[in-house]
Amino acid sequence: MNVNLELLYKIAQKPTRMIIGLMSGTSMDGLDVALCEVSGAGENTKVTLLKFDTVEYSEEIKTEIQKVFAKQNIDFHNLVLLNEWIGILHANMVLNCLENWNISSHDVDLIASHGQTVLHLPKISHQQEKFPNGTLQIGDGDHIAVKTGIITLSDFRQKHIAAGGEGAPLAVYGDYFIFGKKGENRIMLNMGGIANFTYLPSNMNPEEVFVTDTGTGNTLIDACIRLFYPGKSYDKDAEIAKLGVVNQSLLETLKADKFFKDSFPKTTGPELFNIDYVKEAQAKSNTENISVPDLLATLTRFSAVTIAEAIKYAVANTKYDLENFSIYMSGGGTHNPLLVNWLKELLPCHFFTTDELGISGDAKEAVLFAVLANETISGGGSDFGTRKGIPSVSMGKISFPN
Repeated sequence: MNVNLELLYKIAQKPTRMIIGLMSGTSMDGLDVALCEVSGAGENTKVTLLKFDTVEYSEEIKTEIQKVFAKQNIDFHNLVLLNEWIGILHANMVLNCLENWNISSHDVDLIASHGQTVLHLPKISHQQEKFPNGTLQIGDGDHIAVKTGIITLSDFRQKHIAAGGEGAPLAVYGDYFIFGKKGENRIMLNMGGIANFTYLPSNMNPEEVFVTDTGTGNTLIDACIRLFYPGKSYDKDAEIAKLGVVNQSLLETLKADKFFKDSFPKTTGPELFNIDYVKEAQAKSNTENISVPDLLATLTRFSAVTIAEAIKYAVANTKYDLENFSIYMSGGGTHNPLLVNWLKELLPCHFFTTDELGISGDAKEAVLFAVLANETISGGGSDFGTRKGIPSVSMGKISFPN
């Protein structure tokens, strides 16, 4: 047997595995690095978050990614070179974290790398009949494995698409395995650049689990901050948005896109929701001259309303009332008090953060990719049925260090 396969087999048989989950979202603010101790698999998965850090992207890194990010026309040479470069960068970030944590790479069994999304094109977006759903994450897994000396799983989203999904949101699997609880209807709401949620039924029936993107989380707010306040990357504590007033005409125009009329489950990204989307909505609603605080207040309200409407629609198809649901928030939007307060006004649910379940909301997505890697190596027995959007598959391509 190949020595790498033999090692992988041994890792699969271990009672606990040390797995590093890596996540870099569409906000492009940095790489989340989560060191997890994982045991079991499927519904018996147990996770302990041992260490976590977010390694910020330098302006150089952000600039290089933005050259190809969510654009229809790019320099193809840049894309090819970035795939290798990001892989090496992520590997070095992992090694630096391990050094800071005083942990040897020999003590880590696996790395689970999401990669850096540069384009997400589900069929509802590209609308070309002969082509399937599409998505692309860069940051080559072989480079990470060779540089760190650790077996690496990467490119998780392609199997999801191959099995009929849209490549996102993948959080549903880890959400179900580690956050599902008998007797409590839970909604795991992640508010990153794009917002999404997983519905976890109180009966823990995997065939009733539901997941979808809702639209924007922070992406439009952040884009406007970068446009009007060079050097800033987000509206800290909604300080600027809180000075503004929601413009109802602009809000209704922002909500008019067909994405919000498409059936669930669905996915989206900055390919649709970007600064051009905002400018077009302002032109249509004759609101180009509103103040920046009013614009940011309206965009924050836009995220809150579309999240709330999506949750209401999904819950209406269950046998439960909204009052019987607990919402556990994660992602950057959790730190936006205006967004959170509006959600609490719009939804009569019980609100918590995933921190109260033992997993930092900032670390959650990186942790969930560690869970996906664990499932690929040691699980694969869970059946989510045959519904659109949640194929019962193991995900991630495996890269050996040598």
